[in-house]
Amino acid sequence: MVYLKNKLIIFIFFLFTSCSSIPSNTSNSCSIFNERYLWYKHTKKVEKKWGTPIYIQLAIIKMESDFDWLAKPARQKIFKVIPYKRPSSSFGYSQAVKGTWEQYKKETGNKLATRARFKDSVDFIGWYTNKSETILKISKKDAFKQYLAYHEGWGNFKHYKKNKKVIRLAKKVEKQAGLYRRQLSECSKSLNKNKYIIF
Repeated sequence: MVYLKNKLIIFIFFLFTSCSSIPSNTSNSCSIFNERYLWYKHTKKVEKKWGTPIYIQLAIIKMESDFDWLAKPARQKIFKVIPYKRPSSSFGYSQAVKGTWEQYKKETGNKLATRARFKDSVDFIGWYTNKSETILKISKKDAFKQYLAYHEGWGNFKHYKKNKKVIRLAKKVEKQAGLYRRQLSECSKSLNKNKYIIF
């Protein structure tokens, strides 16, 4: 009985870690979805639900965490040596902070959502970009401005022109989104053939 229990724990561990590992080529959307087909299902569902294109969902995650489910901001250092606290509570694929994540859960009713789960992270991005469109009148297809709002927050968005660093990051997201979009145009037909009948 104990042997079977241990085998089950090991199986669940490997199943969980294999599903949560970082894709081998995070710069290629077709490669990502060939490795993680369910991720395609999740991003497609978000696109239908919130109207946020798949390529923008991926580009934001690429910039924020590079698809690392356990990503956190690097710790600050005292005297450039001694590890100190982290600059924010950002965590997971989307790097959502605790306060905004709690707002997302409350507004969507997704009470069991976790920042370490891809499905919840892309739904969060869909929710956030949808609110950015409502509050700031930013098109969900505008990768540059959507990322600025995502990074700076709705309240600080109007000051983004003073922040050259975030403008550079937003330009990278825009470029990556364009690349993902072109790649998806080449593989979306094969992805839509539904390799696995799982929803």
